Amino acid sequence: MKKIYILFALYFHLAVAFSQGPEVTSWIVNTTGATGYNGIPSNVQQVQYSTNNVYVSATCIPGYNIGPWQGNPNTPTNQNFVYKITRNPVQNTSTPTNVGLGHIGVWTNGVSIYNVSDGMSYNNQGVWNRNAYFWEGASFDSCLGHPAPNGEYHHHVSPACLYDENDSNALSPIIGYAFDGFPVYGAYGYTNVNGTGPIKKMKSSYVLSTATTRVNGPAVNATYPAGCFMEDYNYSAGTGDLDQRNGRFCVTPEYPAGIYAYFATIDAPLTPSFPYTFYKTYYGVVQTGNTGPGSGHNAISEPVIIYTSIHEQEQKIDVDIFPNPASNYLTLYVQPGFQNNIKATLINALGQELRSQKNIQPAIQYSFDITDLPQGIYFLKLETNGVSSMKKVVVTK
Repeated sequence: MKKIYILFALYFHLAVAFSQGPEVTSWIVNTTGATGYNGIPSNVQQVQYSTNNVYVSATCIPGYNIGPWQGNPNTPTNQNFVYKITRNPVQNTSTPTNVGLGHIGVWTNGVSIYNVSDGMSYNNQGVWNRNAYFWEGASFDSCLGHPAPNGEYHHHVSPACLYDENDSNALSPIIGYAFDGFPVYGAYGYTNVNGTGPIKKMKSSYVLSTATTRVNGPAVNATYPAGCFMEDYNYSAGTGDLDQRNGRFCVTPEYPAGIYAYFATIDAPLTPSFPYTFYKTYYGVVQTGNTGPGSGHNAISEPVIIYTSIHEQEQKIDVDIFPNPASNYLTLYVQPGFQNNIKATLINALGQELRSQKNIQPAIQYSFDITDLPQGIYFLKLETNGVSSMKKVVVTK
């Protein structure tokens, strides 16, 4: 019987590994307890996934150094976000959803993506909408981000410190996901949409207007130069590589069958190129819970698996758990030779912590009382100094 359960566990872990797509594996998961600005835990804290969704828990604080923000009185704070990203994005064939204000997606380090606008317009008429890069750029730090009044650190433009923007010979990685579930790539892609040809910088198809007047707006002058408003740019199909949303359908290493993808565009001297990220409307269907006031704090109401990053997978904690299946007590035994002071946490299928025990030492047996737990699937997570393991536990009654 024990051999049967071992084989089942092996099959389970292989099935999980094969089901992990880029929407699960692309995140920069903090496995060491590292902190960023003001001692706040940095990057993504945890990734959980089901068949249909990925849940990204993040503080909205990056692992790179941020600040100062000239003329910006705001201070980054821990946002405790839980973003929900669909694993099955589909094109919206109905009325497109507008890309609104606030967070519109999330970078792979858990920092928020904001759109091109600073939320203001000329004379508050909503006709000539202000370009955040022009009006707020002076307050951006060296990584081209800044905090909002609510303490939410974010990037309106390509995040300069998230990946190597200078490497024009390398295909850019996925650097984020929009809230319709489609990926956001860095500036460099294949020349051809079928995934062939030289690597090139993806060019926006928006062209700066040469007009000197604006209907129902200010004249182009030193105070309101060309480019300070979003409407100063006109979409001109075929002038660049990307469509009106700053994306295209293409083959990538992560999506060999092809995917619609947005790109974070930069120009020749590596400065942000309008519209910077995805623009105006989402290509796909947007799930609820991520957009609008107070959003980004999704409850998880379905069975999920906690993603173990590649770094964690390379350094497994060698532990035996028995009996498994178990009914009343679950015993764990860490093999001799591993480091001390391990934390063990029993988690249900929703990712909720049910039992926790600290300072577990190798070569000693420890037990969890599970007599009150209902029948089902659970997970035992062991972690210490950035190393962790996850074991499946079956409870029977």
